[in-house]
Amino acid sequence: MDRPPAFEIESKSTAIDIATQMDKKAEAFIVQSILAARPDDGIIGEEGASVESKSGITWVIDPLDGTVNYFYGLPGWNVSIAARDKDGSFVGVVTAPSINSMWWATRGGGAFFNGSKIRCNNPIELDRALIATGFQYNVANRVNQLEDLVKLVPIARDVRRNGAAAVDLCHVAMGALDAYYESGLKEWDWAAGGLIATEAGAIFAQYGQEPTRTTMAAGPELHSRIVDLLGFTA
Repeated sequence: MDRPPAFEIESKSTAIDIATQMDKKAEAFIVQSILAARPDDGIIGEEGASVESKSGITWVIDPLDGTVNYFYGLPGWNVSIAARDKDGSFVGVVTAPSINSMWWATRGGGAFFNGSKIRCNNPIELDRALIATGFQYNVANRVNQLEDLVKLVPIARDVRRNGAAAVDLCHVAMGALDAYYESGLKEWDWAAGGLIATEAGAIFAQYGQEPTRTTMAAGPELHSRIVDLLGFTA
């Protein structure tokens, strides 16, 4: 929340895929804090942190999800942290201070928002569904994404593009969205939010192959309807 007076910008996968000094400072702080408490655990961080696990537990960290929102002063950017074992994520936390929001979940323990238990919306008809999506930084892949959008817009209640994958997944979990899908996400984008959505009763799944694999979360009935409409396959 302590925004710097000037940004130091680095490009990553493309010229519009950026990181700021705050992404790197946040990741360094998180990694140091985790390893001080759990020195045998592994680390995977979006900004390059990589530590091999000796305990069987690996922390998956997005220190600033929604960097473009952060850069432009828009809300919804967040910190996303998950811990996973051989079976996947078993703890997930997403905190978005600009909207006073924190979500968390444990495997088998349910999902929570600011202390209250949450559930996804289900059942929801497609023509009553509020659906969120996002677009890849590789603009060459956006043509296919637009084709999916063209199929949805005439049918769905409306579409949102909020700019932070982890919060979109959490919004599905709490019923602030009915569905969210996006292609090209990385593990740190969905490791925490995917668990939170699952524990809230949503179906969280991925379709296709990298680098355009699609991640989606929605209540069971709506999830099936969108998969059929857009032709997603495993």
